Amino acid sequence: MKKLLFFFVALLSLVAATPAAHAKRSIMELPPFERAVLIIKKFETLHKPKHWPYVGYGHQVQPGEPYRRGVQLTERQADILLRKDLRKFCALYSQYGKDSILLACLAYNCGPGVVNKSSVLKKLKAGNRDIFKSYTAHCRYKGKWHKGLYSRRLTEFAVLFIP
Repeated sequence: MKKLLFFFVALLSLVAATPAAHAKRSIMELPPFERAVLIIKKFETLHKPKHWPYVGYGHQVQPGEPYRRGVQLTERQADILLRKDLRKFCALYSQYGKDSILLACLAYNCGPGVVNKSSVLKKLKAGNRDIFKSYTAHCRYKGKWHKGLYSRRLTEFAVLFIP
């Protein structure tokens, strides 16, 4: 019961925080990719220069990329970078069809290495779609359970998982 309550609170907080809510639209009216972008923006927020080597909405700067320490991306630049990264992860998991966006969101936050070793991916490969518990288990930061990450996983699952 407590998990169900967390689930609905997370979903309502996301819907209330989106620009679509002001237009009296539901996040569920948007295409799944756009839903994923809104969820990531809500939970990552725009990173400041002090968060280096993370820029934009949580993009980790790789060697050879043109981003410089101490320079904050504009919202537009961060949005473009987020969409580019998310498309890359969606393509990586495209063989999973309707689950590719959910896996891409997890990879955006945890990295594809974590997703590739996860029980979520193993279950989906085996055709088992009972992944709620496995998916929401990815909510640790520095080895400790994190309430904000749990809320994020509940929101992602509620908005992006297609039964």
